[in-house]
Amino acid sequence: MAEVACPFCYQRIDGSTLWFQCLGKGDADHRGCEPGPDATRRNMTGFTEIMRPVFPPPRHQRLRPVRVAWCPNCGGRTGIRACPSCHTPVPPNFGETASPMIAMFGGKGTGKTVYLTVLANELRSSDLRRRFAADIRMTGDGQGGFKSPLEWLEQNVDRMFTEHKLFEATAAAVNGRQNPLVFEWRGEHRRWGRPPVYRTSYLSFHDTAGEDVGTLSGANDLAYVGAADGLILLLDPFMLPGAREKLRLPPSAIRSTEDTIAVVDRLTQSLRASNGVRGSERISKPVAVAFAKMDAFYEELGPEHPLRQEPPRGPAYDEQLGRATHEQVAALLRGWQGDDIEQHLRMNYKTFRYFFVSALGAEPDYDNALVEERGVRPYRVDEPLLWLLSLPRFGVVPRQG
Repeated sequence: MAEVACPFCYQRIDGSTLWFQCLGKGDADHRGCEPGPDATRRNMTGFTEIMRPVFPPPRHQRLRPVRVAWCPNCGGRTGIRACPSCHTPVPPNFGETASPMIAMFGGKGTGKTVYLTVLANELRSSDLRRRFAADIRMTGDGQGGFKSPLEWLEQNVDRMFTEHKLFEATAAAVNGRQNPLVFEWRGEHRRWGRPPVYRTSYLSFHDTAGEDVGTLSGANDLAYVGAADGLILLLDPFMLPGAREKLRLPPSAIRSTEDTIAVVDRLTQSLRASNGVRGSERISKPVAVAFAKMDAFYEELGPEHPLRQEPPRGPAYDEQLGRATHEQVAALLRGWQGDDIEQHLRMNYKTFRYFFVSALGAEPDYDNALVEERGVRPYRVDEPLLWLLSLPRFGVVPRQG
């Protein structure tokens, strides 16, 4: 069993110590347990609905974990596992292997909700499943007081892809808690001369409000950032004066004029504080630095620029293309007088990479908050996630080059 971060409360837990949840069926001599409030789950996650009780595995089962247990109150048999920290039920295979939790971080007006909606919709598409011969699906338990993850996603997809509308600002999280989107990625891993094994990884994403990261204390409240194994740092190029000068943007396109380096620095300080990283060391968590809204630069770059070329969609992450993209975006960043960002990243992170993404694929009508009339056409939105998942420490997807 592996130590993993619970995708609902963000606490690190040992996969061999998962608790069980009663099914309420009882046995021949006892009625099943009735649902009721769970104070631990409410305090840890904000869940306010009633649920059936959870209980730790019997002592004799802790040394050799098993998949079923009998409720100590009603005697009913159950195989439903739960997080020992927050009591949230977890998927059946959770905790068997290391499951990277990917957090997303960005300032106000960066477009995190748009990006997360499109990325989650890409994960549900047949393209990624076919490319990586994987079974990818949403999973997990909804958090009380919020919409279910599936409802949140389908409502957002309908608004963007069907109604061609953008979103209002994301509401601030309560105590740093927000409803996660949890995906299960199950793939086959072949071994030379041996039967293949099937490995399941769980990816947890959170849509945070810009106000949640507007101060260092707000960033520290977002416990999932500290618990994450990898990060997608979403940056808005419109916040860089050197980039804004090259574009003719309406005032409605500028959602924030805060210095981008301030957002990056808050992430760095939060990670150092939450993970106990000394000033003499660099942060080991890999960071995919994704510049969003890059469709605004299509005309300036021209159709022949390498960043405008649709990359091949093969069965592995293309490392050579990824390195080239990093250098090309770095050149743009230097042209936007963003040298301070690159210097900060080099001095504080062991592993980071730049990405060029457009969730919409074309500039929207900023004044009326409408998607371009041809609809949503995502461009390279999955590359930051695939790079993270291809890193040797995760090994969820293969890489080439």
